[in-house]
Amino acid sequence: MKLRDYIINDIKPVESTSSVSDLQVLFNQLTYSHIPVKDLNGVFIGVLFETDVHCFDSNKPVSEYLYAIEDFYVRDNTLWLDVLEAFAKNSSNIMPVLDEKNNYLGYYELNDIISLFNESPFFHVAGAVLVVEKGINDYSFSEISQIVESNNAKLLGAFVSKIKNDVVQVTLKIGNTSLNDIIQTFRRYSYNIASGHEEDTYIESLKDRSDYLNKYLNM
Repeated sequence: MKLRDYIINDIKPVESTSSVSDLQVLFNQLTYSHIPVKDLNGVFIGVLFETDVHCFDSNKPVSEYLYAIEDFYVRDNTLWLDVLEAFAKNSSNIMPVLDEKNNYLGYYELNDIISLFNESPFFHVAGAVLVVEKGINDYSFSEISQIVESNNAKLLGAFVSKIKNDVVQVTLKIGNTSLNDIIQTFRRYSYNIASGHEEDTYIESLKDRSDYLNKYLNM
């Protein structure tokens, strides 16, 4: 199914001449974080945030508060991953959709876009999740792929899940296979393993040595 098939247009942009009270009532009836707004010519001008609207004077027109307009949207040909990023950047659960001529087509709901992500092989194909870490200037996806595939495994997906103190954390989804050889190869390439795994023989070895040392010290 094409992403455009998820465009919803049951809620039309509110006119700037509408009263704030009408917009407040609309927010009370819906679960959306934002509502689109259009000018006197019917042109989309942005969205208003629910919390802001409930702070406005209900007796005034929306046009009195255009300074609070947030200008975010996506195009009808925007890729779904970029649409998901737009949702995250703007802390919204509704995303206006415009065509190349800036005509308002409708909006996406966050849950619909997330459902597309859940349908990807990264989530629904059987496999194991591995999280690795390395310096921001030292890691590469080509190297990560090479490490996985050199151990006769398939990389189903990978993304940067965290960046902190110049260290990058990459989350991997690997096709059903034993992870131990892959984990040890990552360590040889100076990657830190951020996720715990029962079959990690290196950790098991350290644990055994620690248990033996504690037993010795307690004698």
